[in-house]
Amino acid sequence: MPMTQIFREILFQEPSLIFNKIMVVMNLVFSAILGISEAFGKQNLEYSKFWNLNSKKQVKAKVPSRMGMLIAYTPSLIACLSFFWIFPNGGIRFFMLNSAIALHFFKRVLEVLFVHKYSGAMAMNSAITISSSYLMAFSSLIYIQHLTEGSSEPNIDLKYLGFIVFMVGIIGNFYYHFLLSNMRKKGENGYKIPKGGLFNLVICPHYLFEIVTFLGFSLISQTLFSFSSTIGTSFYLMGRSYATRKWYLSKFEDFPRTVKALIPFVF
Repeated sequence: MPMTQIFREILFQEPSLIFNKIMVVMNLVFSAILGISEAFGKQNLEYSKFWNLNSKKQVKAKVPSRMGMLIAYTPSLIACLSFFWIFPNGGIRFFMLNSAIALHFFKRVLEVLFVHKYSGAMAMNSAITISSSYLMAFSSLIYIQHLTEGSSEPNIDLKYLGFIVFMVGIIGNFYYHFLLSNMRKKGENGYKIPKGGLFNLVICPHYLFEIVTFLGFSLISQTLFSFSSTIGTSFYLMGRSYATRKWYLSKFEDFPRTVKALIPFVF
């Protein structure tokens, strides 16, 4: 079956609005740029071990990393919850998508509060940039889903499969965040080589399951913008996982070179 025919079968025939087209292009272009920058060692956003350990740049306004990540995630969670009130009659697909995204950010906030262990700081401007990007991207995803109301449903309905894929992604992502957190004992600030599960094959299985989570969003939504979000996220996380593997190789002489960055045995 030709690719164009597959798209017709699984995608909504969305209204031909300039907003939709601009958001799709922005998603792909900026995510690709960020991913390539990360892969080549340019840290666009001033947070994480790469920045805290390697950056000599003076930043005027910094906040503790935990506070910075709460600033990054909380506005999107609040926005998702508000969309239940703004669009009360969105239908089952809209409800599933908004619920999945709200659950995604609720999990992130809980992880920041109770799972992740932080030892550094985060530039305030980066916290605001990340927060604004998430808010714009996910608000657009939900709004575009709202615009499909009244449109013909795709011939192939993937929303229930999408919710299953989403649950696999969010559970896997949490599991590997939990393993990473348990590696650092109380009072420890250093880094260790992660081990166990898929860590024996890739250094960033949490990123791999985050991509699975986004694929779940796309299958629930079945809009062109949602799939562009998944592709864009994949570009970015490929670059970041490549940089992460390179960082571990530089810090640990005994880092196993057979361990890939993101995809077992491949990349």
